[in-house]
Amino acid sequence: MNVQGKPIIGTFSLATTLLVGITGMTGIAIATPPVVPFTRLSAIQVAQIAQVGTMVLYVNGISGQDSPTAGKAEASPLKTITYALQQAQPGTTIQVSPGSYSAASGEVFPLILKPGIILRGDEATKGQTTTINGGGQVNTVSLARQNVTIFAMQDSAIRGLSITNPLSRGTGVWVESTNPTIANNTFANSQREGIFMTGMATPVIEDNLFFNNEGNGISVARDAAGVIRNNVIQETGFGIAIGGTATTLIDRNQIISNTDGLYINERAQPVLRGNTIKNNQRDGIIITMDGKPDIGIASQDGNNLVKDNGAMAVNNSGSQSISAIGNDLDIKKIFGNVIATIKEIPDPGGVIASSFKDVKGHWAEAYIAQLATRGVITGFPDATFKPEAPVTRAQFATIINKAFAPAPKRDAIVFGDVARKFWGFDQITAASRGGFMSGYPGNLFKPEQSIPRVQVLVALANGLQFREANVSILAIYKDSSAIPAYATGFVAAATQRRIVINYPFLTRLNPNREATRAEVAAIVYQALVNAGKANPIPSNYIVTP
Repeated sequence: MNVQGKPIIGTFSLATTLLVGITGMTGIAIATPPVVPFTRLSAIQVAQIAQVGTMVLYVNGISGQDSPTAGKAEASPLKTITYALQQAQPGTTIQVSPGSYSAASGEVFPLILKPGIILRGDEATKGQTTTINGGGQVNTVSLARQNVTIFAMQDSAIRGLSITNPLSRGTGVWVESTNPTIANNTFANSQREGIFMTGMATPVIEDNLFFNNEGNGISVARDAAGVIRNNVIQETGFGIAIGGTATTLIDRNQIISNTDGLYINERAQPVLRGNTIKNNQRDGIIITMDGKPDIGIASQDGNNLVKDNGAMAVNNSGSQSISAIGNDLDIKKIFGNVIATIKEIPDPGGVIASSFKDVKGHWAEAYIAQLATRGVITGFPDATFKPEAPVTRAQFATIINKAFAPAPKRDAIVFGDVARKFWGFDQITAASRGGFMSGYPGNLFKPEQSIPRVQVLVALANGLQFREANVSILAIYKDSSAIPAYATGFVAAATQRRIVINYPFLTRLNPNREATRAEVAAIVYQALVNAGKANPIPSNYIVTP
């Protein structure tokens, strides 16, 4: 069917949307920002990399030391990514240990990821334990001076890192006429976008999490192509903004709860296949100027699910007729010249809505819903969860066993205050034998005592066998002096691995306060993420050192 409607008023280009005021950038300045040219490996260089194999340089911001003899073994790592990049040759993997890497720890931004270099953290957690935070100015070939955390060159890769550029108009990763692989990362809280791709860029951007970036999740300009696949993009301005003559494949992404889902303008012709675009405040897909996306054609259905957006599903205020064949769209929410056919597509989900009537809109709703889906936690007969209620030590033992099913690591302890007929006897025994929970002096467990937050963190650090970390990291908490002496190393380890969630104030740990059911759900879920057993859920309350 051909659907006509009223276009939105006004048009504007991707360049003016994203790059207005670039000459007034502020932030970490380099006296003369480097010009980064297009650099490609020759066929001979690529063959040499394959022949030599992968060299690994290890980086640890806490225990490392930058020297020419360090970095070749995990036991003697380098201290900074900056120094490792200076030493690395094509074919090198830079393995970054958990921790926070910033100007304060010795990094110099932007980090120039040279051709053929792999920069890798922890892919299982999408980098939630390994953060790079900072930015610096670089003169790009196509768009002048930019503020960038990482500049990715040809045949490079970025894997398993959490990347934030907190500086004015800051971009996490800049890709210009190169083909990096960017996978299993988290891009959060940058002042403009997570990734900017321009020139003739052909990156593969897949399985990343984009959250709370001020401008866009991903910006695409000029003649960029490449693939953007299987990413989750939430709570940004435009989820993906595409301009120029870009022809990027946008494939199977979840673009959820942004201001707008996709913004396509100038003469861009991206191909959209299998995406879920929902719950965006305004439009799911907005098209202006001469943009002409392929949202599905006669020979190939789009298979996009575009629903529950605040204004339009597809808003075409541009000059071109748009083909949107074979998608799940709300027919009443299509504006402009759009040729559409409708099909039903199962909703793959995203953030799971909780069935508990008292957690809708709660800061921990997504964590509660995920653990409830896994059968780790349950509610009450009246369909409530009671998120602010305390958790007893016996209840916490039960949650631990359901979440981690720990194997026995030590002999059973017979606690004098836990009778065999007590409902939680087996759960307490299993959590104790699994190394998660211990008792009190006098051979007591105190099963009905509400568990304090510090014990939750210590139990997880013990059971998951975290090594005690440097306690200097605890300076992030304004109430660090309240942490019991026995717990400081374990709380430091939990903080380093991004297990700690503090609501509403990130810098207040409240270690001795009773943990609420919501807090236990969130912290246990973060521990599952750290263990590679769950996908990250974006939250502003995860403590990032």
